[in-house]
Amino acid sequence: MTNIAMIGFGGVGQALVEILEEKRESLSNQHGLESKVVAVADLMKGAVYDKNGLDVQTLLECVRKDGSVETYPDGPDVVKGMSSIDTIEQTNADMIVEVTFTDVKTGEPAITHCKRAFASRKSVVTTNKGPIALAYKELDEMARENGVFFGFEGTVMSGTPALRMPEETLAGNEITRISGILNGTTNYILTEMEKGKSYKEALEQAQSYGYAEADPTNDVEGYDARYKVAILANYLMDAPLDYRDVTVKGISDMTIEDVQEALGNGQKWKLIGKVERQEDGSVIGSVKPEKVEGTHPLAGVTGATNAILYECDLLGPVLLTGAGAGRKETGFSLLIDLIHYQKERKLQTS
Repeated sequence: MTNIAMIGFGGVGQALVEILEEKRESLSNQHGLESKVVAVADLMKGAVYDKNGLDVQTLLECVRKDGSVETYPDGPDVVKGMSSIDTIEQTNADMIVEVTFTDVKTGEPAITHCKRAFASRKSVVTTNKGPIALAYKELDEMARENGVFFGFEGTVMSGTPALRMPEETLAGNEITRISGILNGTTNYILTEMEKGKSYKEALEQAQSYGYAEADPTNDVEGYDARYKVAILANYLMDAPLDYRDVTVKGISDMTIEDVQEALGNGQKWKLIGKVERQEDGSVIGSVKPEKVEGTHPLAGVTGATNAILYECDLLGPVLLTGAGAGRKETGFSLLIDLIHYQKERKLQTS
């Protein structure tokens, strides 16, 4: 039985809990994954812990009705008001699901959450880009030293397995270049501009559909994609690329004339994140708008869809497309990691 503590309980965390409940039987039968949520700690929604396991439906009802987990019914073993650090260190959870809102410039509070979990010999799965972009090597070494699992599939393309798929199925290949549409918001905006909308109109529509935040800077200036480029370099190409060394240019100054002119020439503008290995073995990373020919694998990727192209020495180019965002899709990325955690644990005990 895997005891789970949720650090952060927004849409993604709630989606994971729903998925675990909905697929409880099949996860047990097919993957041997049996779990219970024993604790939740959220800066805005409060904290609750029961060593015997929390009733998931009651927990979700409290959040949706009251906006707080601390209206969860009292009981002989129910403890409320614990901090996130106390929840990590003092509960009987062996798996920490870290889904807080993180400052991508500092990686906090998620980096500290990961470190405290590993020091307590507890595993972590997370969707936070900050810790992986800023401190991957340190955190990976710490997890290995303490014999625990560290999963972060959802940090690049949500539930689309942009990290685990190439690691497992492209094993034996050398990946020489990775390029992709790593931000669905910008791809949606450019797709709408191809239909005749101005940048301003396309952005406003993206905001109305929830693809873009009220302040879209992180997406449209390429910062979100820059962190993902650093993660790809560090994890898949084993290169210690600092996100600050990734050159970045966004799409905010693109005009409808730019987009339409490219279309007239059989081309399309895409915001492309790229990692390339150099002859000396180092890598360089970039994020910038690029014109691609209509026959290019990324040209046909439209709307809020993401895509990533792996260029391999043996297999050649391999394209992976799928959702790069979404509450349930990102919740699924955490499930991918939990299933692999269970597989590793089974191997260790067999």
